[in-house]
Amino acid sequence: MNSITLKINADKLIMSALREDISDEDVTTNAVMPEYKKGTVELICKQDGILAGIEVFKRVFTLLDENTEFDIPVKDGAEIKKGEKLGTVTGDIRVLLSGERTALNFLQRMSGIATYTHSITELLKGTKIRLLDTRKTTPNMRIFEKYAVRAGGGGNHRYNLSDGVLLKDNHIGAAGGVKEAVLMAKAYAPFVRKIEVETEDLDMVRDAVEAGADIIMLDNMSHEMMKEAIEIIDGRAETECSGNVTKENIKALADLGVDYISSGALTHSSPILDLSLKNLHAV
Repeated sequence: MNSITLKINADKLIMSALREDISDEDVTTNAVMPEYKKGTVELICKQDGILAGIEVFKRVFTLLDENTEFDIPVKDGAEIKKGEKLGTVTGDIRVLLSGERTALNFLQRMSGIATYTHSITELLKGTKIRLLDTRKTTPNMRIFEKYAVRAGGGGNHRYNLSDGVLLKDNHIGAAGGVKEAVLMAKAYAPFVRKIEVETEDLDMVRDAVEAGADIIMLDNMSHEMMKEAIEIIDGRAETECSGNVTKENIKALADLGVDYISSGALTHSSPILDLSLKNLHAV
């Protein structure tokens, strides 16, 4: 995540997180450190995993004090190991103490998503399947969570409702059917937008193909039904498999030959990666 992205899209969210943690003052820090003193603290990895969010981690501290310094050579996407010292943060001890939890919350959450995503992409090695996330993200954390998916080797589905056309069951119900929904989307959406249709049975698949959908999602279908659906589609649309996809069952889907597998679990069920700031001392 580069500095431009941080300033334009992330700074206000990081500041909101800081305000959540410091509504008035950091009483504990102000009690033990009433005046400026320069210090340094070490960033330690406590679990094996994939790092994501290091620039967000740094930004927490620089928003509190732009003079905070970092010696953290490791980059997002890197494999990190339990017990590894990832680097140091140096600056006003009051800033190091007050920003610690917010910075770690971002880094642990994002690294956890990257780690879980990486573990699933490893299961898809040797296939042409692209692993995607969904919009099942934590409110106000989407920019960070979807970035973490990419850092772990996955890809992003649409970012938000303005980003593409995905006709789900209730859209289809509102339109009166798959064909009607696709035709209405084609008439409304710019021609550069692909139209994706969520299907739940083979009749819906046939209707989506006939209506000229660009992508057909096979949602919560049995393995056998998905195989039959792919035969019906016969290359006339890109294919996506979705519905309760997890690390435990994704391997069984790899033989289907779909173009994409999407999983909400990447963002809603990834455990954090344990990281900590230790050994704070004055310099």
